[in-house]
Amino acid sequence: MYAIVDIETTGGYAENHRVTEIAIYHYDGIQVTDKFHSLINPGRNIPSFITGLTGITSQMVQNAPAFEDIAEEIYDWLKERVFVAHNAHVDYSFLKKEFEEAGIAWNTKKLCTVRLSRKIIPGLNSYSLGRLAESLGVKILDRHRAGGDAQATVKIFDILMKRDQSGVIVKALKRNSGETILPPNLPKEEFDKLPAKEGVYYFLDARGNVIYVGKAVNIKKRIAGHFTGEAREWNRSNIRNEIHHITFELTGSELIAFILESQEIRRLWPKYNLAQKYKVEEWGIDDYEDRNSYLRFAVNVVSRGTKPLITFSSKGDAWNFMWDKVKEFDLCPKLSGLQVAKGLCFSHQSGSCKGACQGVEKEKKYNKRVQKAIDSFFEQGQTVAMVGKGRRPDEKSVVLVENGNYLGFGFFDNTENISNLETARNFIKPSKDNRVVQNIVNSYLTNPKGVELVLFN
Repeated sequence: MYAIVDIETTGGYAENHRVTEIAIYHYDGIQVTDKFHSLINPGRNIPSFITGLTGITSQMVQNAPAFEDIAEEIYDWLKERVFVAHNAHVDYSFLKKEFEEAGIAWNTKKLCTVRLSRKIIPGLNSYSLGRLAESLGVKILDRHRAGGDAQATVKIFDILMKRDQSGVIVKALKRNSGETILPPNLPKEEFDKLPAKEGVYYFLDARGNVIYVGKAVNIKKRIAGHFTGEAREWNRSNIRNEIHHITFELTGSELIAFILESQEIRRLWPKYNLAQKYKVEEWGIDDYEDRNSYLRFAVNVVSRGTKPLITFSSKGDAWNFMWDKVKEFDLCPKLSGLQVAKGLCFSHQSGSCKGACQGVEKEKKYNKRVQKAIDSFFEQGQTVAMVGKGRRPDEKSVVLVENGNYLGFGFFDNTENISNLETARNFIKPSKDNRVVQNIVNSYLTNPKGVELVLFN
């Protein structure tokens, strides 16, 4: 009926690591009926810190079978049984990946003894395997080895079965329960209350500290996506185990979700937003003079030390901006970094390019228009309200820009009318501009996705 499992691995998440040991206990709800154990050769060196934790060395697994060599045997031990493990999602994701590599499709119902313990035995200080076992009087004879940890999980599961007076285990096994995809310390009731709307969400640890900030057009769907087997970064056990609560703030529009996420990351510095803290991809437009004295443009990722004429949050927005300038000033798409074809650009064939790409148009005449285009980059920007959906049906959102500079965002009632800058100011909460937010604003001014631009004189 149940296959109670523990594995040891070369690292913390399934995408880049392999299984080094597995233990499986068959349990019928009353007693253990059979057991299986094997070291597994992961086909790579075992890191020293893993050896320090588990005691498993590369030499120990050198003559052990590879997973694919015993995949059919392991599958037979698991098939048609409920998969039970402590922090089940992690063990399950590793085995599912190993089975996929071996060409075996495996999918089964799962139970997590961390989540079950939290409901059946609430109030404990910790639900880690070691602490939980200690609280229940279960001795782990060989800690951090698959056999010893699996045996302890069997004893814990047996205790949970006997103490489950309210049918927690039966409910968790229901087809659409969703229990097993969630982090072990996150209450399902909290996940169920998440909205399917635009906004920013916060992952909190046991002490209430924000450890991650994210944005979404559908908060519930996005968060569920973090915890599925396909979410590479989110299968890392360290962050999953630290998530105890989720809070959120609705934004109405995706634009405000982008802005608020950026501002909150810089206000809170969450530990798992490392990529956004230290490196935000920007796309910029640079100018240079080629060896034939033609002024040219290039659309590139902004690298440290460079100073582009203007920056955007995506390549597409930078290209859209550049195409507008090409059309406005009759520039050559090839010399503007938008086409790479040899010979004359495609636009020359249609008559919209005067042939600077092949010297048909002289550089002096062409460069005058390029310089006018460059000057336009630095002209005083628009004063505009970007109006989008609100958090409720009777509300709208607004992002306010004055002379091209971001001022803040806010919300106003549908019955209100934004007719001028001063009226719009009443609806926003002023906030500090930064380069990331300005890039987002530039992108939406170029490509106003989901918002209406209300221009002010």
